[in-house]
Amino acid sequence: MTIFRSVLKLATVGALATAQLAGVAQANDFAATGNPKPAVILFGPSNDGGWSQSIDEARKKLEKDLGMRIPQAEEIPESATAIRPAAELFIERGSNIIIGSAFGYSDTFKELAEQYPDIVFINPAGTTNGPNLKSVYGRTYETQYLCGMVAGGLTKSNKIGFVAANPFGLVNWTVNAYLLGARQVNPEAQLSVVFTGAWGDPVKERAATEALIEQGVDVVGQHVDTPTPQIVAAEHGIYGTGHHRDLSEFSKATQCSSVWTWDRFLKPEIEKISAGNFEPAPYGAFLSIAEGGGDIACCGDAVSAELKDKVMAERDAIIAGKQIFAGPLKDRDGKLRVEEGAVLGDADLWAMDWFVDGVTGGK
Repeated sequence: MTIFRSVLKLATVGALATAQLAGVAQANDFAATGNPKPAVILFGPSNDGGWSQSIDEARKKLEKDLGMRIPQAEEIPESATAIRPAAELFIERGSNIIIGSAFGYSDTFKELAEQYPDIVFINPAGTTNGPNLKSVYGRTYETQYLCGMVAGGLTKSNKIGFVAANPFGLVNWTVNAYLLGARQVNPEAQLSVVFTGAWGDPVKERAATEALIEQGVDVVGQHVDTPTPQIVAAEHGIYGTGHHRDLSEFSKATQCSSVWTWDRFLKPEIEKISAGNFEPAPYGAFLSIAEGGGDIACCGDAVSAELKDKVMAERDAIIAGKQIFAGPLKDRDGKLRVEEGAVLGDADLWAMDWFVDGVTGGK
């Protein structure tokens, strides 16, 4: 991710929780002791329009729902020399739940969790776990699949585009799911993907989006941190779908967004910690729509009632257990990746380095 300058902006120190959370947690090897006092360490600025803002908005919802103030440090880069002072300052001021926000926090959070066994650490996008440390991410392929349905229903050229950051498993699965969703309503849909090599670079995102439009795409999706692809889509009179947050606030082109719903996960998690019932997860928490990982903001005014009904019916099916990467499924080179009757496992999802038939670009 792009390195931001480190500016520590502390909010009001956490107050006592409301009566529903006021009970003292049971002491054990992994639960925070005392009233829950969360604090957030935010990778980017709280108004970035994307990833960091989605976490900040969840923090504000939690403050309202839990009746407490939750302090936050913004623009803390993925460096131990920045992360550690921010975390330890919160701990010194009484915080016993530290919520992170970046893959690059993983190692430092692991060290901090071992050093402070009575503090619970939760890290969205992290990869390390322990008795008092839980990394968490969402099954974003579910929500991108649904937005892909919107793209497939809106395209007139059968050419849709996708602006992506880096060719990692968690990005590749959104690209693949997007096309699979599009083909659910439009079997002729084709997808072109351009990787920018950066999580949040408006200049590169603009160039990538314009390149896709020159290729003839008339709907563009994204897995990057800024709303630039949506803004460019509006400038060129085509449609788009967003990621991280509801990006329709930035662009009239946006007809669906894959959005994070961190508060749906964090609220019961904080309540468990308060009761002394924190549950470690050796491999982290990998959240579906049903488990509070994410959802869609749908739909824009270009989406017909019929198409919206199809999208929402598929959303219900996913919540009920439908699998996106179910076999038979081949990659674009004709290799069978998922056999008939099988479902792609989580380890294979994280390691996904291939694209489904119909995806071009990305090499």
